[in-house]
Amino acid sequence: MTDRLFLVGMMGAGKTTVGQVLANRLGWQHLDSDGQVEESTGRSVPEIFAESGEVAFRAEEANALARAAASATPVVVSVAGGAVLDPENRRLLARSGSVVWLRARTETLAARVGSGHGRPLLDRDPPAALGHLEAQRRPMYQQLAQMVVDVDDLPPTLVAEQILAGLDRLSQCADKGEGS
Repeated sequence: MTDRLFLVGMMGAGKTTVGQVLANRLGWQHLDSDGQVEESTGRSVPEIFAESGEVAFRAEEANALARAAASATPVVVSVAGGAVLDPENRRLLARSGSVVWLRARTETLAARVGSGHGRPLLDRDPPAALGHLEAQRRPMYQQLAQMVVDVDDLPPTLVAEQILAGLDRLSQCADKGEGS
């Protein structure tokens, strides 16, 4: 099994919560891209967007992802939802570990993010914004994912169990030379 696990998906898919569960189960470190950005800049994501704009945030996001991918210890990374927009980030993810897409219906995402407070890209209409963002990002998540877990009706512990079982299967296929 790889020693780097990247969780990708939309905001509200549960990447942070599932990442924490997985890291605890594996005894690995957990990194959250947004948390890394906030730690390195001393500003919240909404502050970065308001003061410096999305381009500045995306640059910080890419730096955080590069640091996570270079981790010397096994790590579960909850990747910021929009990190896949950058082709270099997609290349980094593809070559640095196992990528799992936590896929959710737009309705599920909207229910989980509520008013969208603290999420700059959701503005005044979270369901519509989520639908637009998901349609834009879906092909990139599909391209990267070695595994997809539909999270809509599952608690985080069950999502984590599915990921662990799937990683075991991926590892067994690779050991037998059946991997792609």
